[in-house]
Amino acid sequence: MCHWRLMISSMELTLADVRAARTLLADHLPPTPIWSYPLVDRATGASVLIKHENTQPVGAFKVRGGLTLLSQMTEAERRHGVVTYSTGNHAQSLAYASRVFGVDCTVVMPSGTPVAKAEAVEGWSATAVRTGNSLEEAERHARKIAEETGARLISPGDTPELLAGVGTLYLEILEAHPDLDAIVVPIGSGTGAAAACVVAEALAPNCAVIGVQASASPAAHDSWRSGTLVARPNRTAVAGLATGRGYALPQRLMAGRLSDFLLVTDEQITDARRLLATAAHTQAEGAGAASMAAVMAHPQHFAGRRVAVVCTGGNADMSELSTVASETERQGGTERQGGTERQGETERRGEKSPAMHR
Repeated sequence: MCHWRLMISSMELTLADVRAARTLLADHLPPTPIWSYPLVDRATGASVLIKHENTQPVGAFKVRGGLTLLSQMTEAERRHGVVTYSTGNHAQSLAYASRVFGVDCTVVMPSGTPVAKAEAVEGWSATAVRTGNSLEEAERHARKIAEETGARLISPGDTPELLAGVGTLYLEILEAHPDLDAIVVPIGSGTGAAAACVVAEALAPNCAVIGVQASASPAAHDSWRSGTLVARPNRTAVAGLATGRGYALPQRLMAGRLSDFLLVTDEQITDARRLLATAAHTQAEGAGAASMAAVMAHPQHFAGRRVAVVCTGGNADMSELSTVASETERQGGTERQGGTERQGETERRGEKSPAMHR
């Protein structure tokens, strides 16, 4: 049993905190693989390493944060339970960790959240409440539950223990590959990118940390660019990137540390999900493919460089799966049809097709 506690203030995070979190997580999670794929390198013009956080027990990197947080709560806090708001992976992370530590957990999700995501939360013995039309409305309802029940309200972005936990994946990357030119990190609330900045600054100061967000929900991007927290329309279909405001703690840690912040469209993310599925044997949800989308969409940043991208999650819903499947089938069908048409035209000219020569 671990007896250490994270020595972090409400607005700070250090490499020592991340290393302490790794000590705890060693009892719960093995390191995730990081692999390269020749067809990905060919498609991007870069030397790409993919960190497979989609292999976590909840299918996403955030489980590292949930376990770290619950391990640090006192017995009195655990008796009161926890409540949070999320559209997916943070929800499963906290639900999973709460089950491990025997804590009551309530997750408030926007009413439009797919039923399968709520069922996944309930599968870990948590309570899912679907209400409101946005994550902001879900947050307000979660605050009300916390006030009424005494449960601890967990912010997906402004909770230092979560950042310490997710930072452990960047320890794994940079200890194994200290010579990277860049790490590309998808940003919703920004916990992963903020933690990556802290780790890279200490272990690999020449490695650029580059954030990427959906252009249809640019709140974190615009907050970082402007240096102040802003709210923006939240229109992306990519649930893991669907945040309508900047979060104070990640923005504070990214300021002066994040090398660049890129935007990609939902369509570019779908293209990246297709490449991961066909060239890297990887099922990625939208947010999990955002890093790859940035490498594909902004080749001037990455060509010829040694880059790590983080597949933060593989919890694709049915609409995401059907998008990739239908497009891959369409492309394959077009190719097959084209081949048939070319063979028919050859035969009409009285020539033999390649198949007929065999």
